[in-house]
Amino acid sequence: VIKGIDVVVNLAAETHVDRSINSDAHFVRTNVVGVATLLSGALDSGVQRFIQVSTDEVYGELPWLDPENHDSSESPRFTEETALSPRSPYSATKAAADHLTLAYHATHGLDAIVTRCSNNYGPNQHPEKLIPLMITYALQDRYLPLYGDGLHIRDWIHVTDHCRGLLAAAEKGIAGRVYNFGGDTERTNLSVIEDILEILDKPKDLIQYVQDRLGHDRRYAIDSSRAQSELDWEPATKFSEGLLETVDWYVTNQEWWKNSDSSD
Repeated sequence: VIKGIDVVVNLAAETHVDRSINSDAHFVRTNVVGVATLLSGALDSGVQRFIQVSTDEVYGELPWLDPENHDSSESPRFTEETALSPRSPYSATKAAADHLTLAYHATHGLDAIVTRCSNNYGPNQHPEKLIPLMITYALQDRYLPLYGDGLHIRDWIHVTDHCRGLLAAAEKGIAGRVYNFGGDTERTNLSVIEDILEILDKPKDLIQYVQDRLGHDRRYAIDSSRAQSELDWEPATKFSEGLLETVDWYVTNQEWWKNSDSSD
């Protein structure tokens, strides 16, 4: 399948944390066995570079800090040297795939790189993910389910910034290295949803607090300084601008997302 290919960028994965809690075997097959199969094929086919696309969730969680009352640039963040401490079946399978990728580099000399990014957002994202889910529900005047107290913090990176990072890793990355890509945008889930409702001119009483997810990590934040120094990369899209673009895309493309399972 990959014979004659110069670079493999593996973005294929099962990614829904909730589903991994109740169906971990499927995640192991796809995210671990599947990656092992690709690595073996890449080695046998003479692929020049293999990039395993991973997630900041493999690092675990960081202490919660009120984003309104602290300077996020001075607070603890995940670096590439942070020990892996996954806390869900999903993130555990992604961590295993990272180890496999780096092991193929160390053992077989495969030119391999691991990238880890924060939460992606942007047009054309599957409606099961937080931002498109909330947009599509709000457009239908449905209640917006918000886990726990809504104060879990995530860093957000626009999809185009992430893609630029992957291209930079393919062209400039050092084999055997890990590169973090983040958007330098720490936001609580509640504040993200409130911004969506404001853009759509919908009432905040659409927000419905629900029981928190099992093992729900409190805070993620990612340090991208290695990518900035070695790949000459940095995020270019401001969250406020990217969110406006994203909301507009889902407003304009309702036929697309109404045919998905998440909007039934």
